[in-house]
Amino acid sequence: MGKKHERATGTDRTHRVLVVGCGGIGGVVSAALGESADAMGLEVVPLTTNADIATAIESHGLRVRGVDGPRTVKLAARTELAPSDEPFDFVLLATQPPQVEDAARRALPWLADDGAMVCFQNGLCEERVARIVGDRRVIGAVVAWGASMPEPGVYERTSAGGFTIGRIDGSSDEHLSELALVLEALGPVNVTRNLQGARWSKLAINCAISTLGTIGGARLGALMVHRHVRRLALEIMTEAVEVARCEQVRLEKVAGTIDLEWMALTEPEKRASGSASLVAKHSMLLAVGARYRRMRSSMLSAIERGRPPAVDFLNGEVVDRGKRHGVPTPVNAAARDLVHLLARRELEPSLATLRGFADRVGVRAAATAASR
Repeated sequence: MGKKHERATGTDRTHRVLVVGCGGIGGVVSAALGESADAMGLEVVPLTTNADIATAIESHGLRVRGVDGPRTVKLAARTELAPSDEPFDFVLLATQPPQVEDAARRALPWLADDGAMVCFQNGLCEERVARIVGDRRVIGAVVAWGASMPEPGVYERTSAGGFTIGRIDGSSDEHLSELALVLEALGPVNVTRNLQGARWSKLAINCAISTLGTIGGARLGALMVHRHVRRLALEIMTEAVEVARCEQVRLEKVAGTIDLEWMALTEPEKRASGSASLVAKHSMLLAVGARYRRMRSSMLSAIERGRPPAVDFLNGEVVDRGKRHGVPTPVNAAARDLVHLLARRELEPSLATLRGFADRVGVRAAATAASR
């Protein structure tokens, strides 16, 4: 049970916000909210278990660069909370998925009774956090932009964008409206009654983009110029869409434009040596690669830092749920296994590794020739 915390009313209302995790997303979020704290009536506390990151932020502030331009935001980071700390209205969980459940348990004593934990993770983490704090104290936030941390306390926002937020059960309430106002410091916020649809669409995208970026060891723009990489992405997303249909999920467009139902390969397209529809789908992936060309996989960064990758929360989720429904997911399964080999240092990320992956799962050059 969280600490008792009575909500104030009126325009002088101050929201206490805890940002758990100071990696790429958490660092950029902390900096943006810190800059807006006075104007928006926020009290922002970044929390990290990494002493090097905390020291760097203490010494130099949050140093942010990228699409919003360079700036430094002075904000004290914490490595732990004290029993005397006041409760938080919002606990923004910005860890990697493998750490999200532990982060939720650790932060729970400081969550206000009427507060909410917010899941920024890719995957389907709301269900996991809800088992710890309860359904009504969880909000999902689908992040439509990218960020990385090239060194402790230094953050690069690699693309613009905002958030889609919502409840697991599709309901709407005051908490969502308040959170939307808070997160608008970073970009536009859409409140949805179909969080599962938004989550599954983003899951399908990340199963392709993040995982292929990990295996290939390069930024998105450098990968998507290769036809076999785009075909792998289409195969991975198609399997995810087929599983989502069995889960009775109504998919939402990603960033208002990418329609995963349309992107999924049809049976004729899976067998075709080329078609107008394949050209269109490859063209869409080329456009995504160009728009998010600087995006680098957070899983790759996790592996480089010796931390477990989130592949079981992405491709692994598709594989596991596919088994429940009897839906074959061989490309996602192979991708998951490759990432685990990379994490164990039994394989090196490279374009050659991606080419071998394509050959292994039978991605045919003829099928991708349609994108010439």
